[in-house]
Amino acid sequence: MNDDIRVPEVRCNVDGEESLGVISIDEAMEKANELNLDLVLIAPDAKPPVAKIMDYGKYKYQKEKQLKEQRKKQVKIDVKEIKLSVKIAENDIAYKVKHAREFLEKGKHVKFRVFLKGREMAHPEAAKEVLLRVWPMVEDIAVMEKAPKFEGRYYNMYVVPQK
Repeated sequence: MNDDIRVPEVRCNVDGEESLGVISIDEAMEKANELNLDLVLIAPDAKPPVAKIMDYGKYKYQKEKQLKEQRKKQVKIDVKEIKLSVKIAENDIAYKVKHAREFLEKGKHVKFRVFLKGREMAHPEAAKEVLLRVWPMVEDIAVMEKAPKFEGRYYNMYVVPQK
């Protein structure tokens, strides 16, 4: 911006007005000072580089405002975790699935997790079987994003609501 531009000539535009064509950097600075605006290098890699005469403070403010608006429109994904065990009873599974269904109906993502303790680590397929028993109970309102997968001491399955 202004004094930081170190090229002999630039293709210059005035913000919202005409193009001045290819002019020397001194002429561009004079024109910017005349209009009480800043000379900003837009495309430094172009031949010749492109500069624009604009109000840099206003430009920066509008960019920040635009970024803030984009962040406001972003949707934060809420992930609920349902913990299960290998030795879980059928009625306990039904109870946990009932909660998972409520979360899915509200549009939240659900992560089913089976923790393997001690000797259960010798048979991780038992944890996978628990998750495969849970899946038919939620498949009518959900989509399995990540199939049951063994990670450390956990078997995880990630489920999202149907669109």
